[in-house]
Amino acid sequence: MKGIAGESGETSNEATPVNSNINGVAILEFILRFLAAGGTLGSAMAMGTTEETVPLFPQSILLNAKYSDLPMFTFFVIANSVACAYLVFSLPLSFYYIIRRAAKHSRIVLVTFDTAMLGLVTAGASAATSIVYLAHKGNANANWLSICQQLDSFCERTSGSLISSFASAFLLMLIIISSAIAISLS
Repeated sequence: MKGIAGESGETSNEATPVNSNINGVAILEFILRFLAAGGTLGSAMAMGTTEETVPLFPQSILLNAKYSDLPMFTFFVIANSVACAYLVFSLPLSFYYIIRRAAKHSRIVLVTFDTAMLGLVTAGASAATSIVYLAHKGNANANWLSICQQLDSFCERTSGSLISSFASAFLLMLIIISSAIAISLS
């Protein structure tokens, strides 16, 4: 008796177009999850190792800038690190979905956590973006000068880290969409 495929992932051995579509979406989701993990790891590492010291005036005063001086950058590193750890730990489950296509209920839980990680990465990147913008442009109304003329390497690394983080957020959006498609097909 062929019953409805349950959470255990039991399906018939017949290859149907729906099953091959689910398998393709599961493979795409695994690849996207792997890329997003790499993006968040690279972003956290780039920001976490950002430090530059430059002399001001005739070398009597040293200006030292590092990520831990600003709470928004610290939050950014923590948010990307947590998201990276989650994505790495969810890779085996994502691989399981390639093998067992009909695991619908656990996929819903994974989509919920994916959405939370998207919010966390976006919040961290948005908080850090405001500081990077001030570092590049300054604020004339508050008498905050741009520091990127003096701290060139610091600004380049933080900007690159933000690009990687926003790319990871986009990949997380694609993961959520592909998971929703897989849920609707199963």
